[in-house]
Amino acid sequence: MIFITGPLFAGKRQAAMRLLGWSREELEKKAVWDVQDLAPNAEDLEALARRLSDYPVVIATEVGGGVVPADPAERVAREAAGRLSCLLAQRAQTVVRVFCGIPTVLKGALG
Repeated sequence: MIFITGPLFAGKRQAAMRLLGWSREELEKKAVWDVQDLAPNAEDLEALARRLSDYPVVIATEVGGGVVPADPAERVAREAAGRLSCLLAQRAQTVVRVFCGIPTVLKGALG
């Protein structure tokens, strides 16, 4: 599994298509994205990570940067999203961070 992460609107999906040579249609069939939104409601993050790692490509938006939310529920959601990203990165053969449309391989290799 390839785990791709980065800030909101950083070009993660476009980078995935470029790096893998996939069309938008292929990406929609073979990848799952916005997985950080699944974390707050997950009873078992390990099980969620295991299920998500069955996809060839998993894409998550980094949500931990910036001001810490005043709302306790938002802080818990942010923490869960970060923990899920850590679990996915551990399971991934390749981890790519995309920032300003530029992919940087953090773990493994592409191709």
